[in-house]
Amino acid sequence: MIIEMRIPSPGESIKDVEVSSWLVKEGDYVEKDQPIAEIDSDKATLELTAEKNGIIKLKAQEGERLQVGDVICIIDASKEIIKSVIPQQHEHENIPKPNVSELDMLITNNPSTSSIYRTSNRERLSKFRRKLSERLVSAKNKAATLTTFNELDMSSINEIRAKYKEVFKNRHGVKLGIMSFFTKACVQALKMYPDINSMIDEEEKICYNYYDISIAVSSPKGLMVPVVRNADILSFKEIEKEIKRVAFLARNGKITVDEITGGSFTITNGGLFGSMFSTPIINHPQCAILGLHNISNRPVVLDGKISIRPIMYLALSYDHRIIDGRESIGFLVAVKEALENPLEVLMNGEKVYDVLEL
Repeated sequence: MIIEMRIPSPGESIKDVEVSSWLVKEGDYVEKDQPIAEIDSDKATLELTAEKNGIIKLKAQEGERLQVGDVICIIDASKEIIKSVIPQQHEHENIPKPNVSELDMLITNNPSTSSIYRTSNRERLSKFRRKLSERLVSAKNKAATLTTFNELDMSSINEIRAKYKEVFKNRHGVKLGIMSFFTKACVQALKMYPDINSMIDEEEKICYNYYDISIAVSSPKGLMVPVVRNADILSFKEIEKEIKRVAFLARNGKITVDEITGGSFTITNGGLFGSMFSTPIINHPQCAILGLHNISNRPVVLDGKISIRPIMYLALSYDHRIIDGRESIGFLVAVKEALENPLEVLMNGEKVYDVLEL
């Protein structure tokens, strides 16, 4: 049986993709659901898996563009072919490979062992990376971007997490991270300042009446922003589970186009990598993005006395075409106040145990 594998549709608006890399070679035996290739669309890198057990024949090269529906490979699933190839493949796999180190190559290629070994590699940017670059440059050039900053005392959030993180994880199977707190604080602030939850479409402003929060995630292929939809009606538990789910999909090449499009506001956390301060780029066509940073113990003045507190710097980049300084500063202050007073603001005075569903 000959199986023609065709390019699936990653999303309604996507008509073509690029073969990013082959994970198998011509003539390899592949098993059903085995990853065989990665394909890049404008918005994401997707993994292609084998539809049947059999011998694969590649019909496209790395870097080649294909239309949705085009044949990318053929799998020969006939029993006779499979039986004839599998023994040979196993024999080749058992041949010992010479153990050649990098210092051996250096000595072989350079008569003088004191020489400096210098190399460089050139590779084509993936279609996803090229499109991401275009979007970032477009956002920078089209939007009148400004950034406002504030500092946040994380003491109250840290205390809640330290006290309830173990029982929360045991109860719900997911960690009680900081992102659920920030997501809820942002939703509350967006309701107070609706222009920040909007976008510009030529000469019109579109204000969203829903709260789909994009969460920036670092993946092997680049930065992705999967969306936590209807965040305003989700509990702490539900937000943490959804962030974990979409982040896992993004990092493992399983994310779909629908799961990374349509957000109304973005949160990005450079603090995961140690960033102290940054000016995040707006995730176009959105008009604002909140940047989080690392938490460091810093001296602050409280009631006339110096105290050491866990402080995080916050940065809100916004499109000044539709958002004024009053709104941007007010939004950031509202986020700060909600997170510094989580029991009263985020939890509306309810018991933490009940809000966290413990």
